[in-house]
Amino acid sequence: MGNRRRVAERRRTRPAMVGGMVAVVVGGAGFGVYALYDGGAAAEGRAATAASAKAKAVKTGPLSATEVTTAAQGFLTAWQQGRVTQAAAVTDDSAAATALLTGYTKDAHITGVTLTTGTRDGDKVPFSVKGTVTYKGISKPLTYDSALTVVRRTADGKPLVDWHASVVHPDLQDGDTLVTGESGTPPVTALDRHGGEITAAKYPSLGTVLDGLREKYGKTAGGKAGIELQVVRGKAAKAKKASDKTLLELSKGTPGTVKTTLSPIYQAAAEQQVAKQAKASVVVMRPSTGEILAVANTNHGFNTALQGSLAPGSTMKVITSSLLIDKGLASADKTHPCPKTFTYGGWKFHNDDDFEIKGGTFKASFARSCNTAFISQSGELENDDLTKQAQQVFGLSMNNWAIGVPSFDGAVPVQSAAQKAASLIGQGGVRMNPLNMASVASTVKSGVFHQPYLVSRSVDNRTLATASRTMSGSTLSQLRELMQYTAAYGTAAEAMSGLGPDYGAKTGSAEVDGQDKPNGWFTAYRGDLAAAGVVQAGGHGGDTAGPIVASLLRMGG
Repeated sequence: MGNRRRVAERRRTRPAMVGGMVAVVVGGAGFGVYALYDGGAAAEGRAATAASAKAKAVKTGPLSATEVTTAAQGFLTAWQQGRVTQAAAVTDDSAAATALLTGYTKDAHITGVTLTTGTRDGDKVPFSVKGTVTYKGISKPLTYDSALTVVRRTADGKPLVDWHASVVHPDLQDGDTLVTGESGTPPVTALDRHGGEITAAKYPSLGTVLDGLREKYGKTAGGKAGIELQVVRGKAAKAKKASDKTLLELSKGTPGTVKTTLSPIYQAAAEQQVAKQAKASVVVMRPSTGEILAVANTNHGFNTALQGSLAPGSTMKVITSSLLIDKGLASADKTHPCPKTFTYGGWKFHNDDDFEIKGGTFKASFARSCNTAFISQSGELENDDLTKQAQQVFGLSMNNWAIGVPSFDGAVPVQSAAQKAASLIGQGGVRMNPLNMASVASTVKSGVFHQPYLVSRSVDNRTLATASRTMSGSTLSQLRELMQYTAAYGTAAEAMSGLGPDYGAKTGSAEVDGQDKPNGWFTAYRGDLAAAGVVQAGGHGGDTAGPIVASLLRMGG
């Protein structure tokens, strides 16, 4: 009797068997660790049966509130306790998470971390971070807000933190690191064109500009480095021309001084204007010199105005028109086809609401932004014609602008068939930003390309980009006529009302996959001012970007 009881007790205290596996729970971490104890054909059969059952039981569908909260808390708790391996295991990229979380303490010297969750919003969980940065006896508190998103892993249905570097800090891009130490680049004090100090507190849009100025001129502007917590950009961010960013200053360095071309009056006005839209960007410049007077974005994390890469829509028709006129394929006052639709390269291109102009001139087609008037000329053009025009006349798409801070100088790739046709109306592979399109308007106004710049070349003797040729007098006068007519009577007339007669404009709307409304574009000049803007997902450019640009041109001076 006693022997049978002891046998039964031993059976009851054996580890739990799961499909031929012994489940052992590691205390504290809460993760299941499994090991096979018995083998042979029978075990393999049981394992196969269990695997099959498990495969059938993989959970799919939306995550529950409990799944999201549990995964988030598991990750944040492990991170706060310094258990990097366990925290990384709750993400969908444990290697990247391990590296960044290890560096958080080792390289960034952040300790005493407290993580507090906010209110869950679907699969997203916001949280606040409090910690201390200590380096060579100097300590400062660090506080910021971040967020994570929980996703379901396809293979087994497990809820995991969707890993991105921005989880650790919102200013991080994937591949970036956090480092505390003596900054390799001294700080700079940026000045406007009148000698006033430029700060991100005064002009929120210029945070990325200030970062770029420091990166380029910090070592040569006469300053001395301090001790800082910095975002050090990785390969991916550097490819996008993102600059390193200071998050916390432990000890002040001595700043050098860099003077810019920015106007405090225009900059302040530009900041106010973009704030009226959810996602707007604008650039103001002088056609006669190339000086950039203002740069503003509604969203301050990325400088879309200088570094954006967006399809410019019908504002591209300024460049395309110059090409067609150059080649004798269009003339401002001559009759030009504008059918409802036109098929080229297997694609059927439409006008807005399928309008048509019967017996109208090219000027009328430009003013109403008739797509088919341009698409219909595709067959007369070589694949590289538009690319050459953009490069040789407008100085674009050669990756050689040197404005003083990181920028993107547009892309007009060589394309064929339908994509070539789409490029003529600013779709296909064409990519621009407000700086590029302000430069296009400036080239039309001045008659020659002046590379835009934010810092005078006299500061560092850098080489500015040039165009290899100018438009003929006939082409230039017709292009100005087209833009003037559009500002007076076309799609830009409402926004440009009262600003003539020395003016010109072009509107644009660029369709974006997965976006309900197109991006609205507007580029224009008036006197010795040119400006361009985009409102992403804003709709027609004349209604959204137009008022922003026109209000700045209205300031004159």
